[in-house]
Amino acid sequence: MMSRRALLGVAGGLVAACRKGQVDAADGPRSSAASAATPAAPTTTAAATPTTPAGGATTMLTRTHPRTHEALPAIGMGTWQTFDVGRGAGERAPLREVLAQFAAAGGRVIDSSPMYGRAEEVAGDLVAETGAPAKPFWATKVWTRGRAEGEAQIERSMRLLRTDRLDLLQVHNLLDFDTHITTLRRLRDAGRVRYLGITHYTHSGLDELERVLRREPLDFVQLPYSAATRAAEQRLLPTAAELGVAVLVMRPFDGGSLFARVKGQPLPGWAADLECTSFGQLFLKFILGHPAVHCPLPATSSPKHMADNVRAGFGRLPDATEREKIAALVAE
Repeated sequence: MMSRRALLGVAGGLVAACRKGQVDAADGPRSSAASAATPAAPTTTAAATPTTPAGGATTMLTRTHPRTHEALPAIGMGTWQTFDVGRGAGERAPLREVLAQFAAAGGRVIDSSPMYGRAEEVAGDLVAETGAPAKPFWATKVWTRGRAEGEAQIERSMRLLRTDRLDLLQVHNLLDFDTHITTLRRLRDAGRVRYLGITHYTHSGLDELERVLRREPLDFVQLPYSAATRAAEQRLLPTAAELGVAVLVMRPFDGGSLFARVKGQPLPGWAADLECTSFGQLFLKFILGHPAVHCPLPATSSPKHMADNVRAGFGRLPDATEREKIAALVAE
């Protein structure tokens, strides 16, 4: 486990990277126009939602939790950096439209963290003001050391998100997990938290995520995964499927680098077979095509990019062969 000083140092590096456009939440430039043994797939269905922008399909796909069988829309939304803005109307106006696009397509899962600056406050304010989505699935995290500090941080997150019950509470980057899991269990037993989870943003943290999942009954794990960074396929995704743990995916565009790899390339003709009209949709469908994954969490402050992202939640998902074709587009 990392020391507090080390983790804060990493966080500072991430913020700096994000400001340089290297972190997934900072929109990268976009171009428009499977493991050997795969686990059993979670049920994929269509949610009852209004007509959406997607061509052909009118409802977003959902993935069901392996144990509770609760259905969640297949495309979620991250808030790292993108929702870290002030209170000015001009700063928040694009995010209102982002939420409108997300909700209109049937999106509900919104992921945040105290680590993300003002993101919890902004997301909570805008959802309360606009009513979009009408029934958000609030996922946030605890990211501090100590029982009292953790409890205080969780209470603050609930106030900022304007909710008295979190759908998912995660221990961010496993920081002081053994302390916080006791608090998380207590809040779940009191009905203030529905699901418990863990996250880590590095591939070097995947082994530790697996060890924790095997010794502690948890509901969700959040991890980095993309068409170009597939380390999670080796052990963690099969482990999650084996244990009935739902998987959320951060950095689905690998910090925006996937778009750089296909810059100048035309969208392949076979993308139409998957009802995709952009590389971004192909990259998200690559993730959803893995049977252990439940919901990628692309983050954007661009309404145009959100409209593009949510289209990946409609239509047919790629099979194993098609997933490899997508991965080949960004292979080095």
